Amino acid sequence: MIVIFHFAFQVALYNRFMAAPLPRTKAILQAVFVTILWSTSWILIKVGLHNNLPPITFAGLRYTLAFVCLAPFVLFKPSHRLVLKKLTARNWFKLALLGVVYYTLTQGAMFLALAYLPANMVSLLLNLTSIFVGIAGISLLKESPSRLQWTGIGLAALGVGVYFITVSLPQVQMIGLGIGLFCMMMNVVSSLFSREMNRGATLPSLVVTFVSMGVGSVLMLITGLIFQGRGSMSEWDWIIIAWMAVINTALAFTLWNRSLQVLTAVESSILNSLMMPQIAILAFFILGEGLTDKAIAGLALVGIGTLVVQLKPHKNM
Repeated sequence: MIVIFHFAFQVALYNRFMAAPLPRTKAILQAVFVTILWSTSWILIKVGLHNNLPPITFAGLRYTLAFVCLAPFVLFKPSHRLVLKKLTARNWFKLALLGVVYYTLTQGAMFLALAYLPANMVSLLLNLTSIFVGIAGISLLKESPSRLQWTGIGLAALGVGVYFITVSLPQVQMIGLGIGLFCMMMNVVSSLFSREMNRGATLPSLVVTFVSMGVGSVLMLITGLIFQGRGSMSEWDWIIIAWMAVINTALAFTLWNRSLQVLTAVESSILNSLMMPQIAILAFFILGEGLTDKAIAGLALVGIGTLVVQLKPHKNM
Protein backbone atom coordinates (compact mmCIF):
# COMPACT_ATOMS: atom_id res chain seq x y z
CA MET A 1 0.00 0.00 0.00
CA ILE A 2 2.86 2.37 0.85
CA VAL A 3 4.52 1.66 -2.52
CA ILE A 4 1.25 2.29 -4.39
CA PHE A 5 0.66 5.58 -2.54
CA HIS A 6 4.26 6.64 -3.18
CA PHE A 7 3.96 5.99 -6.91
CA ALA A 8 0.60 7.80 -7.10
CA PHE A 9 2.24 10.79 -5.41
CA GLN A 10 5.08 10.71 -7.97
CA VAL A 11 2.62 10.63 -10.87
CA ALA A 12 0.68 13.57 -9.40
CA LEU A 13 3.87 15.62 -9.09
CA TYR A 14 4.93 14.72 -12.61
CA ASN A 15 1.56 15.70 -14.14
CA ARG A 16 1.55 18.95 -12.17
CA PHE A 17 5.02 20.17 -13.05
CA MET A 18 5.21 18.99 -16.66
CA ALA A 19 2.81 21.86 -17.47
CA ALA A 20 5.72 24.31 -16.94
CA PRO A 21 6.18 26.50 -20.01
CA LEU A 22 9.96 26.33 -20.42
CA PRO A 23 11.56 23.26 -22.07
CA ARG A 24 14.53 23.55 -19.71
CA THR A 25 12.27 23.63 -16.64
CA LYS A 26 10.39 20.61 -17.94
CA ALA A 27 13.65 18.74 -18.53
CA ILE A 28 14.86 19.45 -14.98
CA LEU A 29 11.59 18.40 -13.36
CA GLN A 30 11.37 15.36 -15.60
CA ALA A 31 14.87 14.30 -14.53
CA VAL A 32 14.01 14.84 -10.85
CA PHE A 33 10.92 12.65 -11.25
CA VAL A 34 13.10 9.91 -12.73
CA THR A 35 15.52 10.10 -9.80
CA ILE A 36 12.61 9.44 -7.43
CA LEU A 37 11.64 6.35 -9.39
CA TRP A 38 15.24 5.13 -9.51
CA SER A 39 15.71 5.73 -5.77
CA THR A 40 12.87 3.31 -5.00
CA SER A 41 14.61 0.79 -7.26
CA TRP A 42 17.56 0.56 -4.87
CA ILE A 43 15.27 -0.51 -2.06
CA LEU A 44 13.54 -3.08 -4.25
CA ILE A 45 16.92 -4.39 -5.43
CA LYS A 46 18.09 -4.88 -1.85
CA VAL A 47 14.85 -6.71 -1.04
CA GLY A 48 15.34 -9.00 -4.06
CA LEU A 49 18.99 -9.66 -3.21
CA HIS A 50 17.96 -10.41 0.39
CA ASN A 51 15.74 -13.11 -1.12
CA ASN A 52 18.88 -14.61 -2.70
CA LEU A 53 18.19 -13.53 -6.30
CA PRO A 54 21.42 -13.81 -8.38
CA PRO A 55 22.52 -10.16 -8.92
CA ILE A 56 23.42 -10.26 -12.63
CA THR A 57 20.46 -12.48 -13.54
CA PHE A 58 18.20 -10.20 -11.48
CA ALA A 59 19.46 -7.15 -13.38
CA GLY A 60 19.23 -8.94 -16.72
CA LEU A 61 15.62 -9.96 -16.11
CA ARG A 62 14.68 -6.41 -15.11
CA TYR A 63 16.10 -4.76 -18.20
CA THR A 64 15.17 -7.51 -20.68
CA LEU A 65 11.54 -7.37 -19.54
CA ALA A 66 11.65 -3.58 -19.82
CA PHE A 67 12.97 -3.93 -23.38
CA VAL A 68 10.05 -6.23 -24.22
CA CYS A 69 7.64 -3.67 -22.74
CA LEU A 70 9.07 -0.94 -24.97
CA ALA A 71 8.91 -3.05 -28.15
CA PRO A 72 5.23 -2.37 -29.05
CA PHE A 73 5.68 1.40 -28.65
CA VAL A 74 8.57 1.35 -31.10
CA LEU A 75 7.70 -1.39 -33.57
CA PHE A 76 4.00 -0.48 -33.95
CA LYS A 77 4.69 3.21 -34.61
CA PRO A 78 5.46 3.92 -38.30
CA SER A 79 7.74 6.89 -37.57
CA HIS A 80 9.88 4.86 -35.17
CA ARG A 81 10.04 1.91 -37.57
CA LEU A 82 11.22 4.32 -40.25
CA VAL A 83 13.96 5.59 -37.94
CA LEU A 84 15.09 2.03 -37.26
CA LYS A 85 15.24 1.28 -41.00
CA LYS A 86 17.32 4.40 -41.65
CA LEU A 87 19.87 3.74 -38.90
CA THR A 88 23.36 3.55 -40.36
CA ALA A 89 25.94 0.95 -39.38
CA ARG A 90 27.64 3.68 -37.34
CA ASN A 91 24.35 4.43 -35.53
CA TRP A 92 23.84 0.75 -34.71
CA PHE A 93 27.40 0.43 -33.43
CA LYS A 94 27.12 3.51 -31.18
CA LEU A 95 23.73 2.44 -29.81
CA ALA A 96 25.01 -1.08 -29.15
CA LEU A 97 28.10 0.30 -27.42
CA LEU A 98 25.90 2.58 -25.32
CA GLY A 99 23.84 -0.48 -24.35
CA VAL A 100 26.90 -2.45 -23.25
CA VAL A 101 28.32 0.42 -21.19
CA TYR A 102 25.05 1.84 -19.83
CA TYR A 103 23.27 -1.42 -19.02
CA THR A 104 25.55 -4.48 -19.10
CA LEU A 105 28.50 -2.91 -17.30
CA THR A 106 27.08 -0.02 -15.24
CA GLN A 107 23.76 -1.52 -14.12
CA GLY A 108 25.18 -5.03 -13.82
CA ALA A 109 28.00 -3.75 -11.59
CA MET A 110 25.52 -1.77 -9.50
CA PHE A 111 23.40 -4.85 -8.74
CA LEU A 112 26.56 -6.82 -7.92
CA ALA A 113 27.90 -4.05 -5.65
CA LEU A 114 24.57 -3.92 -3.79
CA ALA A 115 24.97 -7.62 -3.04
CA TYR A 116 28.10 -6.76 -1.00
CA LEU A 117 27.54 -3.21 0.27
CA PRO A 118 24.76 -1.18 1.93
CA ALA A 119 22.65 0.95 -0.42
CA ASN A 120 24.07 4.13 1.15
CA MET A 121 27.66 3.09 0.37
CA VAL A 122 26.98 2.28 -3.29
CA SER A 123 25.03 5.51 -3.64
CA LEU A 124 27.98 7.40 -2.17
CA LEU A 125 30.39 5.91 -4.71
CA LEU A 126 28.13 6.72 -7.64
CA ASN A 127 27.90 10.33 -6.50
CA LEU A 128 31.58 10.72 -7.36
CA THR A 129 30.40 10.52 -10.98
CA SER A 130 29.49 14.22 -11.23
CA ILE A 131 33.03 15.30 -10.32
CA PHE A 132 34.66 13.24 -13.05
CA VAL A 133 31.95 14.07 -15.59
CA GLY A 134 32.52 17.77 -14.98
CA ILE A 135 36.24 17.41 -15.66
CA ALA A 136 35.98 15.02 -18.61
CA GLY A 137 33.09 16.92 -20.22
CA ILE A 138 35.29 19.99 -20.76
CA SER A 139 37.48 18.30 -23.35
CA LEU A 140 35.22 15.54 -24.63
CA LEU A 141 31.88 17.39 -24.95
CA LYS A 142 33.08 21.01 -24.97
CA GLU A 143 30.67 21.71 -22.10
CA SER A 144 32.64 23.74 -19.60
CA PRO A 145 30.64 24.35 -16.39
CA SER A 146 30.19 27.94 -15.23
CA ARG A 147 31.83 29.17 -12.01
CA LEU A 148 28.54 28.77 -10.20
CA GLN A 149 28.22 25.22 -11.48
CA TRP A 150 31.78 24.45 -10.34
CA THR A 151 30.77 25.76 -6.91
CA GLY A 152 27.84 23.34 -6.92
CA ILE A 153 30.10 20.48 -7.95
CA GLY A 154 32.52 21.43 -5.17
CA LEU A 155 29.76 21.44 -2.56
CA ALA A 156 28.53 18.07 -3.79
CA ALA A 157 32.07 16.69 -3.64
CA LEU A 158 32.51 18.07 -0.11
CA GLY A 159 29.22 16.44 0.90
CA VAL A 160 30.42 13.09 -0.43
CA GLY A 161 33.65 13.50 1.55
CA VAL A 162 31.84 14.34 4.78
CA TYR A 163 29.52 11.40 4.27
CA PHE A 164 32.39 9.02 3.51
CA ILE A 165 34.14 9.88 6.79
CA THR A 166 31.19 8.37 8.64
CA VAL A 167 31.47 5.04 6.86
CA SER A 168 33.27 2.09 8.43
CA LEU A 169 34.03 -0.53 5.79
CA PRO A 170 34.58 -4.11 7.03
CA GLN A 171 37.37 -6.11 5.42
CA VAL A 172 34.89 -8.55 3.86
CA GLN A 173 33.33 -5.74 1.85
CA MET A 174 36.49 -4.77 -0.03
CA ILE A 175 35.34 -6.80 -3.05
CA GLY A 176 32.14 -4.81 -3.08
CA LEU A 177 34.14 -1.57 -2.87
CA GLY A 178 36.15 -2.54 -5.94
CA ILE A 179 32.98 -3.40 -7.85
CA GLY A 180 31.41 -0.13 -6.71
CA LEU A 181 34.38 1.90 -7.97
CA PHE A 182 34.21 0.10 -11.31
CA CYS A 183 30.49 0.88 -11.45
CA MET A 184 31.26 4.55 -10.79
CA MET A 185 33.82 4.67 -13.62
CA MET A 186 31.38 3.04 -16.03
CA ASN A 187 28.73 5.52 -14.89
CA VAL A 188 31.06 8.38 -15.87
CA VAL A 189 31.50 6.89 -19.34
CA SER A 190 27.74 6.29 -19.58
CA SER A 191 26.91 9.90 -18.65
CA LEU A 192 29.26 11.33 -21.27
CA PHE A 193 28.28 8.85 -23.96
CA SER A 194 24.55 9.24 -23.31
CA ARG A 195 24.82 13.02 -23.55
CA GLU A 196 26.77 12.74 -26.81
CA MET A 197 24.14 10.38 -28.24
CA ASN A 198 21.10 12.41 -27.12
CA ARG A 199 22.09 16.04 -27.57
CA GLY A 200 20.72 17.59 -30.71
CA ALA A 201 17.77 15.18 -30.63
CA THR A 202 18.86 13.57 -33.91
CA LEU A 203 17.26 10.28 -32.84
CA PRO A 204 13.99 9.85 -30.88
CA SER A 205 14.74 9.21 -27.21
CA LEU A 206 12.52 6.12 -27.26
CA VAL A 207 14.52 4.59 -30.11
CA VAL A 208 17.79 5.31 -28.29
CA THR A 209 16.43 3.65 -25.15
CA PHE A 210 14.93 0.70 -27.01
CA VAL A 211 17.98 -0.27 -29.07
CA SER A 212 20.61 0.33 -26.38
CA MET A 213 18.56 -1.40 -23.70
CA GLY A 214 17.87 -4.36 -25.98
CA VAL A 215 21.56 -4.99 -26.63
CA GLY A 216 22.72 -4.36 -23.06
CA SER A 217 19.94 -6.24 -21.27
CA VAL A 218 20.08 -9.41 -23.36
CA LEU A 219 23.86 -9.58 -23.00
CA MET A 220 23.51 -9.07 -19.24
CA LEU A 221 20.82 -11.74 -18.90
CA ILE A 222 22.86 -14.29 -20.86
CA THR A 223 25.91 -13.53 -18.71
CA GLY A 224 23.89 -13.91 -15.51
CA LEU A 225 22.32 -17.21 -16.55
CA ILE A 226 25.69 -18.65 -17.57
CA PHE A 227 27.66 -17.64 -14.47
CA GLN A 228 25.01 -17.33 -11.73
CA GLY A 229 22.03 -19.40 -12.87
CA ARG A 230 18.31 -18.67 -12.43
CA GLY A 231 18.07 -18.82 -8.68
CA SER A 232 14.77 -19.54 -6.91
CA MET A 233 12.16 -16.81 -7.46
CA SER A 234 8.98 -16.40 -5.48
CA GLU A 235 5.81 -14.67 -6.65
CA TRP A 236 6.89 -11.55 -4.73
CA ASP A 237 10.26 -11.57 -6.53
CA TRP A 238 8.51 -11.59 -9.91
CA ILE A 239 6.28 -8.70 -8.80
CA ILE A 240 9.41 -6.70 -7.90
CA ILE A 241 11.03 -7.50 -11.25
CA ALA A 242 7.87 -6.59 -13.19
CA TRP A 243 7.41 -3.27 -11.34
CA MET A 244 11.03 -2.30 -11.82
CA ALA A 245 10.94 -3.28 -15.49
CA VAL A 246 7.77 -1.41 -16.48
CA ILE A 247 7.82 1.69 -14.26
CA ASN A 248 11.36 2.18 -12.99
CA THR A 249 13.05 1.15 -16.24
CA ALA A 250 10.95 1.31 -19.43
CA LEU A 251 9.25 4.55 -18.43
CA ALA A 252 12.09 6.08 -16.41
CA PHE A 253 14.93 5.55 -18.89
CA THR A 254 12.83 6.95 -21.75
CA LEU A 255 12.10 10.09 -19.73
CA TRP A 256 15.76 10.36 -18.72
CA ASN A 257 17.03 10.14 -22.30
CA ARG A 258 14.50 12.80 -23.29
CA SER A 259 15.80 15.13 -20.58
CA LEU A 260 19.36 14.63 -21.87
CA GLN A 261 18.31 16.35 -25.11
CA VAL A 262 18.17 19.62 -23.10
CA LEU A 263 20.46 19.21 -20.09
CA THR A 264 24.25 19.07 -20.21
CA ALA A 265 26.19 16.06 -18.97
CA VAL A 266 27.19 17.87 -15.76
CA GLU A 267 23.64 19.03 -15.04
CA SER A 268 22.14 15.58 -15.57
CA SER A 269 24.87 14.00 -13.46
CA ILE A 270 24.33 16.47 -10.60
CA LEU A 271 20.57 15.93 -10.79
CA ASN A 272 21.25 12.23 -10.62
CA SER A 273 23.04 12.86 -7.31
CA LEU A 274 19.64 13.73 -5.81
CA MET A 275 19.25 9.99 -5.50
CA MET A 276 21.78 9.93 -2.69
CA PRO A 277 19.63 11.66 -0.04
CA GLN A 278 16.50 9.97 -1.39
CA ILE A 279 18.09 6.53 -1.13
CA ALA A 280 19.46 7.30 2.34
CA ILE A 281 16.02 8.29 3.62
CA LEU A 282 14.31 5.25 2.07
CA ALA A 283 17.08 2.91 3.29
CA PHE A 284 16.79 4.36 6.81
CA PHE A 285 13.05 3.81 7.09
CA ILE A 286 12.68 0.60 5.06
CA LEU A 287 16.03 -1.23 5.28
CA GLY A 288 17.12 0.05 8.68
CA GLU A 289 20.43 1.50 7.42
CA GLY A 290 21.49 4.06 10.03
CA LEU A 291 22.33 7.75 9.51
CA THR A 292 24.81 9.63 11.70
CA ASP A 293 24.90 13.42 12.13
CA LYS A 294 27.89 13.65 9.78
CA ALA A 295 26.09 11.54 7.20
CA ILE A 296 23.10 13.85 7.33
CA ALA A 297 25.42 16.87 6.95
CA GLY A 298 27.01 15.25 3.92
CA LEU A 299 23.62 14.57 2.37
CA ALA A 300 22.62 18.20 2.96
CA LEU A 301 25.75 19.46 1.18
CA VAL A 302 25.06 17.20 -1.79
CA GLY A 303 21.51 18.54 -1.96
CA ILE A 304 22.69 22.17 -1.81
CA GLY A 305 25.30 21.52 -4.50
CA THR A 306 22.62 20.00 -6.71
CA LEU A 307 20.47 23.12 -6.38
CA VAL A 308 23.37 25.54 -6.91
CA VAL A 309 24.42 23.94 -10.19
CA GLN A 310 20.92 24.55 -11.57
CA LEU A 311 20.72 28.25 -10.65
CA LYS A 312 22.49 29.41 -13.79
CA PRO A 313 21.97 27.69 -17.15
CA HIS A 314 24.98 26.70 -19.20
CA LYS A 315 25.94 29.43 -21.64
CA ASN A 316 25.09 27.22 -24.62
CA MET A 317 21.58 26.48 -23.42
